[in-house]
Amino acid sequence: MYLRWAERHRYKTSIVEATEGEETGYRSLTIEVDGRSAYGWLSAEKGVHRLVRISPFDSQNRRHTTFALIEVLPLVEEDETEIELDLDELRIETYRSQGAGGQNVQKTETAVRVTHLPTGVVAQSQNERSQQQNKDMAMRVLRARLLERRLAEREEELRQLRGEHIEAGWGNQIRSYVLHPYQMVKDLRTSHETSNTTAVLDGDLDAFMAAELERRVGQGPGSAD
Repeated sequence: MYLRWAERHRYKTSIVEATEGEETGYRSLTIEVDGRSAYGWLSAEKGVHRLVRISPFDSQNRRHTTFALIEVLPLVEEDETEIELDLDELRIETYRSQGAGGQNVQKTETAVRVTHLPTGVVAQSQNERSQQQNKDMAMRVLRARLLERRLAEREEELRQLRGEHIEAGWGNQIRSYVLHPYQMVKDLRTSHETSNTTAVLDGDLDAFMAAELERRVGQGPGSAD
């Protein structure tokens, strides 16, 4: 869905990392999106997304509910942030890149996983051609995640100072995609909805993003809410 959205906006995309699920599908995907205002738009998509459908993997055609957590991180260059990485605090591992069906793409261990030991934050890259390129990409992703973590900690401190209630854990879903028994995509933050689920899953997300960004502006400092 997000790759198709990026294609609509003529953004460049690349799949940085893909970890397959135990039985089917993917457990995680990391996609880089490069284009003007890409982060601003995609920041509206942060949160838990809920999909209700007849599972194609269920022989009894039962309805299933699936949740996906969407993280959106700014891609941070080394000289654009105060995030400094101490090599003594990093665990760098190499492994073989995996293709569809678990087949080895590379016979050598070109994929790289970097773990920031003090926080447990992990970043990995497997789709670059060399181990060094994958290491460089993984370090960029790690810096972005550490920066996002720092910003989130600062925001949480501000919320506590304002006396706002902080929900523990993931938090609630932000949007539901219902494909059965009726067709509906509804954003629970803005109440924006459409019955054209095919278009949304094909990347038609601008109206949902715009509604959320407008909601945020309305909740900014000095608003009446």
